[in-house]
Amino acid sequence: MNFDTVIHGGTIVTADGQFNGDVAITEGRITAIAETLDGGAERIDAGGRLVMPGGIEAHAHIAQESSSGVMTADDYLSGSISAAFGGNSSFIPFAAQQRGQSVDDVIATYDARGARSVIDYSYHLIISDPTEEVLRDQLPRAFARGITSFKVFMTYDLMNLGDGGMLDILEVARHHGAITMVHAENNDMVKWMNRRLADKGLTAPRYHAISRPELAEEEAINRAIQLAKLVDAPLFIVHVSTAGGAEIVRREKFNGAKLFAETCPQYLALTREDLDRPGMEGAKYMCSPPLRGHDTQETLWHHIAMGTFESVSSDHAPYRADATGKFLNGTDVAYPKIANGMPGIATRLPYLFSEGVVKGRITPEQFVALSSTNAAKTFGCTTKGRIAPGMDADIAIWNPDVTHTVTQADQHDNMDYTPFEGMVLTGLPEVVMNRGRTIVSHGALKATEGMGRFFGRAPVDLRGKPGFTAPEFDPSQNFGSVLR
Repeated sequence: MNFDTVIHGGTIVTADGQFNGDVAITEGRITAIAETLDGGAERIDAGGRLVMPGGIEAHAHIAQESSSGVMTADDYLSGSISAAFGGNSSFIPFAAQQRGQSVDDVIATYDARGARSVIDYSYHLIISDPTEEVLRDQLPRAFARGITSFKVFMTYDLMNLGDGGMLDILEVARHHGAITMVHAENNDMVKWMNRRLADKGLTAPRYHAISRPELAEEEAINRAIQLAKLVDAPLFIVHVSTAGGAEIVRREKFNGAKLFAETCPQYLALTREDLDRPGMEGAKYMCSPPLRGHDTQETLWHHIAMGTFESVSSDHAPYRADATGKFLNGTDVAYPKIANGMPGIATRLPYLFSEGVVKGRITPEQFVALSSTNAAKTFGCTTKGRIAPGMDADIAIWNPDVTHTVTQADQHDNMDYTPFEGMVLTGLPEVVMNRGRTIVSHGALKATEGMGRFFGRAPVDLRGKPGFTAPEFDPSQNFGSVLR
């Protein structure tokens, strides 16, 4: 056969296993996998390397305004380049609705922004204003286009929908086969803690961690799951940061709930002690939920290994440590006025490989599942996340042995710091391909602006998740058919 490209001599790693073999690519798709393959207009030697699906970054804030008006430092060009250097072939950033804005306008805005991407992209919507028109007309149009996921908040006054608003959203999502993502923190607990700390004059960045108690996350995770169970809707808990929250997720998944979840590298690599750095340096490490303690890290690693989480995502929220980002309200302000979030899209997979695979916490197969395959299944990326005939040739070729030190310069983003600065990691993607085209090769960018394309997604895959039927909705009960 006349292949465009053959990757030969490598170890192919999938979520199911690994084997030595060659991969052939034709017109952007994987067309053959065999022990050996001849031909290929281009032949890439992967000897001594791991050939894996390109990462799917399913949690990133790119060219997005916060509810308080702070724009992220990365647009779709710089953000996608940074993602590519980190081993990602595609990503699904958020497209945020502001109060009073139509979903149609949101999508049009992000279509214009996304057109600069060098990797393939889709969107999760953020819904902050679920009017009747949004719920009954605009969201279904978005779903029909293949935007089959959206995020809601249980905290922040400008974003919090309340329990009733969440139920309305969850019901619409269930009807259309979409999945609701949720930032789960108890808003009133956080506000109450903020008032107590302010009254005592405790406003330095270090107190941000104290202001958002572990119980605030755990209570909200439990409440969000019960709301979703009431209407039997799929739910994805983002950035789980606590042992208690992870345990709630594990228990409910074991009981069959239509439940998915993730954690993030910052909760594995950093602790609340980083917020206590001199001066305002601690502000660089402010994110929500906040960083926790050392004891939490090993517990989260255990849950990663045991399958509690579908993915480990970056939650890339790039706010520079200057007046355009973290310090939009000044440098001598209380922690609630400092922008929350930290970058990490380029470090997500090198960190997970080094600290997970190299240190024996997870297998290479689990790495593939956590970095790509599970996200593809969960978010309906039907042609991505696997090395198999007919799939997009989204491939990352990793050197599993090379050691490198994380620096800001290597992030290739628009940020002025990385929270992972100075970490020594083992394993690095050397070649990254998007639909058969090489976008990164041995530290050099080969992609050009606009090479990425938008991809629509299928409904959430709920196989193996029986869900939950509340007695009030049970068809066998006299009232069940009435409520449905």
